[in-house]
Amino acid sequence: MKLTHASRALLAALVSLLLGSVAFAQVPVVRKIDPPNWWINYTQQFSLLLNGEGFSGVRVVSHTPGVEVLDSDPSGNGHYLFVHLQITKAAKPGKAHFQLIVPAGSTSFDVPLFARSDAAGDFQGFSRDDVIYLIMPDRFADGDPSNDQPPGSKGIYDRNQPKAYHGGDLRGIREHLGYLHDLGVTTLWLTPIWKNADSDYHGYHVVDFYAVDEHMGSMADYQALVADAHKLGMKVLIDFVANHTGPQHPWVNDPPTPTWFHGTPADHLQPSYSFAGLVDPHAPRRESRNTLEGWFVDKLPDLDPDDPELGYYLSQNVLWWTEMAHLDGLRLDTFPYSSRRFWSAWHTRVHAVYPHMDDVAEVADPDPSITAFFEGGRKQFDGIDSGASTVFDFPLCQALRDVIISNAPMQKLINVLRDDELYEHPENLVTFFGNHDDGRFVSEEGSSPAKLKAAFSLLLTMRGIPQIYAGDEIGMQGGNDPDNRRDFPGGFPGDSHNAFTAAGRSPEQQDVYAHVQSLLALRKNHPALRIGKQWHIGWDDTYYAFVRQLPRETLFVVYNNADSARALEIPVFDTPLQYAHGFNTIFGNGSARIMGDKVSANVPARSALIFQAY
Repeated sequence: MKLTHASRALLAALVSLLLGSVAFAQVPVVRKIDPPNWWINYTQQFSLLLNGEGFSGVRVVSHTPGVEVLDSDPSGNGHYLFVHLQITKAAKPGKAHFQLIVPAGSTSFDVPLFARSDAAGDFQGFSRDDVIYLIMPDRFADGDPSNDQPPGSKGIYDRNQPKAYHGGDLRGIREHLGYLHDLGVTTLWLTPIWKNADSDYHGYHVVDFYAVDEHMGSMADYQALVADAHKLGMKVLIDFVANHTGPQHPWVNDPPTPTWFHGTPADHLQPSYSFAGLVDPHAPRRESRNTLEGWFVDKLPDLDPDDPELGYYLSQNVLWWTEMAHLDGLRLDTFPYSSRRFWSAWHTRVHAVYPHMDDVAEVADPDPSITAFFEGGRKQFDGIDSGASTVFDFPLCQALRDVIISNAPMQKLINVLRDDELYEHPENLVTFFGNHDDGRFVSEEGSSPAKLKAAFSLLLTMRGIPQIYAGDEIGMQGGNDPDNRRDFPGGFPGDSHNAFTAAGRSPEQQDVYAHVQSLLALRKNHPALRIGKQWHIGWDDTYYAFVRQLPRETLFVVYNNADSARALEIPVFDTPLQYAHGFNTIFGNGSARIMGDKVSANVPARSALIFQAY
């Protein structure tokens, strides 16, 4: 067909318009940069993840001395760009300037490079000298009412709704550090403060791994909280979530790589909450696939950290948060649901920068043979060392609840302790009897304030690093989630009483508080309660007697789980007490004396006595 001059002109115009549109569309647009900054004299390499459009075929140029582009890799649709960089000794603090070049044009962007500040007293890790206090920031204290309903937030702020925002924030925690210090805790574990979707007050549905949730405050608030905690000799742990994102994360419908997630919102595996297939050397892949790849609660998009870019992203992310806030350690959420290969590499990268950084992994299972498998320090049958410093002692938590609340025989507790031989370092297990996922101890059927105090008596005298859930020290009530996440009384405008002060606590609250505070003071003043070896001395269905021993200190603890007082005669031959001459009572209302090769002790109901042997 022969085109007329007018037709050719029209066609030429259309082609020109089309090419112009394509060229315009291909000019790179940068909307988000992860991480938003980095440091010189920190790591030799780091990577950027750019989000925007038009990254296909881009060439990345650094215009900053000491910052070299190693390579770059765009996503298939051009919406993401991974830029791998090297920092040399020539790098100086300031803005690193980059240019993205394509045939259609170029775009520039900057990344601030900071000089590292003095790290003296920071990045400490944690140890048996510590007591961890778990805080859900939204439910602890509202220090800044102006962020209760941030501009643009669609989240519901209503203290009468158990799943809405209640207004607690970082400033509120900072304002009550004195209360925590006076109680005797040394380490704070905050549930995630990352930016979450509008309705997710708890922090576990992240939508931005590099932002503080506006309901919590700002990065400056977070830094100030950590700095003030350090001034009081207290540490701060970040709650790190690597298994999943929130359903509203932008990645969910537009992932940076094809293997960023396991499945899609429309096509994914159902979750399994069993870890048996992970710890069994004879189990085929099918026994663990739904654990590792299923979407938690059939809702939370399951990240695949074995994707090399994502694995590096997540390890770099924790370095960024640690350096930004000068954190001391980590709590690792839903630890077994991500591959052990990922966690091993993640720990290697973290410890290369922070060799003293400790973490505690959540392995929510009452079987010690399962929890011990995930502890780091040695390779398992899979040839992998997870790298985790320690794990939460879920088996002990279950035993304490069964024995104290349900009057199970004391043998159940002994059996858990007997399985300490499964661990590399059982003395470092993080022990607890309740957290933000359990109904409050004192509210369980069959429990009571007396049983709560009994639980604290064992928790704070046995081996391990104890963790306390905020509010248990005053006997807060609460059923299952979300009722177990009630507001701390006195932390919010309009509260009828203020349990942060002795005058504001009820007699019942003060009784529990004083009990916990006294036990924590004993732990501080008696090293044997923190780091001494634990020895069984005697037990039956309703009592347990044990020793915490150091070369220069021997403490004898006798716990009576019965509803009435007991007069006990406990054999001590061939135990650390066989050469004891007598005892000084340092806690409780009771006495003990040597009678030949036995110790005679009178122990009140639901009580523990602590004696110093001489």
